Amino acid sequence: MVPPLRKIGSNVWEIPRDYKPCMKVPARIFASDSLMEKMRNDLTLEQVANVACLPGIYKYSIALPDAHQGYGFPVGGVAAVDASSGAISPGGIGYDINCGVRVLRTDLKIDDVKPKLRELVDAIFKLAPAGVGETGHVKLQVGELDRVLNEGVAWAIGKGYGWSEDQERIEQNGSWDYADASKVSQRAKERGRGELGTIGSGNHFIEVQAVERIFDEKVAKAFGIDEVGQVLIMIHSGSRGLGHQVATDYIRIAEGKIRQWGLVLPDRELVSMPVNTREAQDYLHAMAAAANYAWTNRHLLMHWVREAFRSVFNKDPDKLGMRVVYDVAHNIAKLEEHDVEGQRRSVWVHRKGATRAFPAGRPEIPKVYRDIGQPVLIPGSMGTGSYILVGAATSMDLTFGTAPHGAGRQLSRSAAVRMLPPSKVKSALEGRGIVVRSAESEIISEEAPEAYKDVDSVVETADALGLARKVVRTRPIGVVKG
Repeated sequence: MVPPLRKIGSNVWEIPRDYKPCMKVPARIFASDSLMEKMRNDLTLEQVANVACLPGIYKYSIALPDAHQGYGFPVGGVAAVDASSGAISPGGIGYDINCGVRVLRTDLKIDDVKPKLRELVDAIFKLAPAGVGETGHVKLQVGELDRVLNEGVAWAIGKGYGWSEDQERIEQNGSWDYADASKVSQRAKERGRGELGTIGSGNHFIEVQAVERIFDEKVAKAFGIDEVGQVLIMIHSGSRGLGHQVATDYIRIAEGKIRQWGLVLPDRELVSMPVNTREAQDYLHAMAAAANYAWTNRHLLMHWVREAFRSVFNKDPDKLGMRVVYDVAHNIAKLEEHDVEGQRRSVWVHRKGATRAFPAGRPEIPKVYRDIGQPVLIPGSMGTGSYILVGAATSMDLTFGTAPHGAGRQLSRSAAVRMLPPSKVKSALEGRGIVVRSAESEIISEEAPEAYKDVDSVVETADALGLARKVVRTRPIGVVKG
């Protein structure tokens, strides 16, 4: 059964509050007609209605243009709950805490890279371990891992990975002081101890990209992007097994306490913790620690990418202009101040498969971009374009300052494997000049362009709504997958 929908504006749909007795607010879906049709094919709409039942939720439950069925929340789901009386849902943040994207710019042009592209992709593949269970070059004792969890990227820079200026262009500076490693289980730490600096599997990747189109030259220049053909690197990874275990641990804790707390929710996957309980506070501190791990993970991957470029081009990375554009989290909850019904309120904003997209002036934006707006990084699939946008003021009222995080799946992984042989996918990509290396051939099928929605449609919808404004479109030329 598809929930009742009414179209209330261009690219805006609503499921009324009376659809379910537990709904405290309506559900609001931001999608074009074609994207909405895809959402009708799975449980996206049912899930966004379920999220509207969360205690303390404000305004409405939100599904973004790339939304698709997830665990409890749709991927591409947003919910803001009262910081005192609301409830935190680990499923509304996700198992891969702070799965996110980092983009580096370079001074290189596509003609500089093409003759050495295969060598470059091979060097990245060798230095940045990819695949299920792969371990990295940095082996940590648990005590040192606690420092990573508490300090984040500051730890990595102190150890000689990356440059001090990198932190200026990372959400939360990559070192969230809300973290508390003591709230992360030993099992989670054991899973994460050897995985720092690894890509992982699934939709995680490192891509060498070329700028294909610039929509806003002024903003692009502020981001360090000067011309069509300029080479960028996009890194997409998260908190690996550590983040997955943090989510698993606290979902189990919440399941054991939910009756005691008197919470009745329409889906067990939506299991939540009242924010004022010890368990919720412990989870939030553990979530922040996992987020620090993820930022550090991407930071080490960036270090190895810089080293790959050094080895292939025989030039120091700083001489190649390999500067961070931005690093943004996709699966996270943040304590923020927002205007709600004419009042300034403190809220925990769940963003699952969604990226913060704050406009110019917000104090959370790094100083270097505060007068411009936050960079918004939206990867496509390994055969299509990706985008860099900039936060827009309209998003603050519509989506609590949030934009989509990617194209969004339209085929399940198993369906993609059945329908899309990896050899054919790889051959088609290389026929278009895209060099692909993958740790597992099946991943090439799972992540084929056909498995994803049209990223152009997602971005055009977000731009038309004013969730974020288009700045740059890139295309992949070299891909390393899990």
